Amino acid sequence: MDTPGKSAKPYIAGAVLIVVAAALFLVFGRGGAPGDTSPEAGFARDMAAHHAQAVDMAFTIRDKSPSKEIGNLAFDIINTQANQRGMFLGWLQQWGLDQAGDQQPMAWMSGHGHGGAAVKPGVMPGMATPEELARLKGLTGAQAEVQFLQLMIRHHEGGVQMAEGLLKMSDREEVAGMAQKIVTGQSGEIKLMTEMLQHRGARPLPSILR
Repeated sequence: MDTPGKSAKPYIAGAVLIVVAAALFLVFGRGGAPGDTSPEAGFARDMAAHHAQAVDMAFTIRDKSPSKEIGNLAFDIINTQANQRGMFLGWLQQWGLDQAGDQQPMAWMSGHGHGGAAVKPGVMPGMATPEELARLKGLTGAQAEVQFLQLMIRHHEGGVQMAEGLLKMSDREEVAGMAQKIVTGQSGEIKLMTEMLQHRGARPLPSILR
């Protein structure tokens, strides 16, 4: 006949295994840090780079002493996207990941486009080319404002496409919450900037969302 101490050992061992399994699930499972090749890590890295260009374009137009409404828009973009970029980089640090991964930009969203349009690895949607940025820096007055609005509308469309892609691939609370804020906020700014272009007798560039 087993002694009370001996008969309790299997139950204690089983309880320890349950606790260890639960701890491992929290660390490596749904509640753990995203991996280096996860959609969350790819989104944070790529959106940080995407936001950096938006902030750069906003500073470019702001320094040209634009109209009050364009100046206010640039100020909002600088503040909002610089703050969000800081959050993306903070997440990566919190998750123990490098700010730059081994994968190509947009590899995390390959094949997951907007409205059926696939996103190609290495090509970040909506980004302005070096030539377009150089042209923006060389323009003045109303021409600079129109160029800025056209580039920023397309840039925001790319941001919306990336955020909607993340929402289809992840339900991690803080990342999905930020992605939804980007969809809502940048969609509203697209509408506002389109109206600003109309007031200047201009139209947006062909949309990348259709």
